[in-house]
Amino acid sequence: MTSTEPVTGRPLRIGIGGIGIESSTFCPHRSTTDDFRQTRGQELLDRYAWTREDSDLTCLGGPVEWVPLLHATSLPGGTVEAESYLTLKDELVTRIRRAGPLDGLVYDIHGAMSVVGLTDAEADLTEAVRAALDFVGTPDGAADRGGRPMISAAMDLHGNVSRRFAAPVDLLTAHRLAPHEDAWETRERAARNLVRCLREGRRPHRAWVQVPVLLPGEKTSTRLEPAKSLYASLAGIEKLPGILDAALWVGYAWADEPRCRAAVVVTGDDPGLAAAEAERLARRYWEARRDFVFVGPTGGADECIEKAVASDKRPFLISDSGDNPTAGGAGDLAYMLARLLANDAIRSGRVTALHPGITDPVAVARCFAAGVGAEVTLSVGGKVDTGHGGPYELTGTVEALQRATDQKDRAEGGAYDRGVDTAAVRVGGLTLILVAHRKPFHTLADFTGPADGGLNIDPRTYDVVVVKIGYLEPELYDMAADWLLALTPGGVDQDLERLGHHRVERPLYPFDEDAYEEGAGPDLTAVHLPPLAP
Repeated sequence: MTSTEPVTGRPLRIGIGGIGIESSTFCPHRSTTDDFRQTRGQELLDRYAWTREDSDLTCLGGPVEWVPLLHATSLPGGTVEAESYLTLKDELVTRIRRAGPLDGLVYDIHGAMSVVGLTDAEADLTEAVRAALDFVGTPDGAADRGGRPMISAAMDLHGNVSRRFAAPVDLLTAHRLAPHEDAWETRERAARNLVRCLREGRRPHRAWVQVPVLLPGEKTSTRLEPAKSLYASLAGIEKLPGILDAALWVGYAWADEPRCRAAVVVTGDDPGLAAAEAERLARRYWEARRDFVFVGPTGGADECIEKAVASDKRPFLISDSGDNPTAGGAGDLAYMLARLLANDAIRSGRVTALHPGITDPVAVARCFAAGVGAEVTLSVGGKVDTGHGGPYELTGTVEALQRATDQKDRAEGGAYDRGVDTAAVRVGGLTLILVAHRKPFHTLADFTGPADGGLNIDPRTYDVVVVKIGYLEPELYDMAADWLLALTPGGVDQDLERLGHHRVERPLYPFDEDAYEEGAGPDLTAVHLPPLAP
């Protein structure tokens, strides 16, 4: 461990900020500043329970002055346009420079942002953030006299961790659950580790190693082995004397960039122990690579629909996984819509089905113009992602309408919960929910909307519910009497080899199954990243 003078006798000044999005480079959608929910000032501080004055973290060893900078988060989508990225990056950097001396930064990001023209967006952003922090220095001394703020990153386990990105970051941690029920716990852990290090004068070592494995999140859910045990082991590593934190990233499978692969970072005062634990965890992940399976039973679209229709379990949920907007899909593919209406039982109305979330602002506008109860002929979807069947033509009845202005954003959910104009259209036994902007359907409230003026659709009353998602989020998981993961096409296709990666570093599993001789394997020696000079 490198020691510095503990910060005592005065409040810590710690900034909070970051830019977070998961970007599929295989999705033709382009993300812009309009897709990001941007919070500043008190609104930003209110996102985190641990910024309150009565928080034990705020009082850990002395008071903390939390300094809100800029936090921008977006629903996953396509690659971010360069101009939009630069706008957000410049504001974050400018706010850091204007904040005055800071002891540290809670760096709230995702880790899988792709930007047009960049190959490692998080590294580019972090280098700029580090330069700005070093410029302002710490309250105990200007940068040119040795004061250097610390960065503590809170990340999604589906992020990527290149060496270039990790090098300027003092502390790194990530979610330990998928689905991410511990997202807020992760952010608090990042903040707590930062406060501890500053109060105790600690500058920890980091052991970093990448693992040449790239798997989709639907094969690495912590609901199942081997991910369940691998992630459960992190808390035990963290408790070892000389270790502060242990983190494992599966990487982001739907970006075609050299950094995309699994990674391990173990942080601590004992560099030898940190390296040994990082290497052991990396070997366990490598050796388990063939044991990862899909989080639920899978099948093609028609196969899944036929099984759901024939089942007596209701509601029966199907994941339209290839066009999942919460993984980066365009959200406008009508592929599953076409397959549902090709099923006689659904089209005739003998079986009821609900398919929410196809993005089509033109179709939504036509429904509003027609009004509830009107018959409409629509060309649905296939306008952004045009490579998987194009629009689907249908005639149906407008069942319900919901204005964006009637919906309140839920602050804790950020960009995922933005209000959007929504229309429900019935065709035979199918109710289709159309949205004017990309929006996931994860909770009952997403379907029902507000008590007055909402869609008032209860998915539990339908026989079959087809949702644009991968593994089911907790509320959907609890709702489902049974479910299937449909391996559908799209920008986040579960069949990675069907997508055509060509820029990732090779060899890489599962693309290069036979790259290593029997009994051999990749070099998983941890790279020692020494403490950043104080």
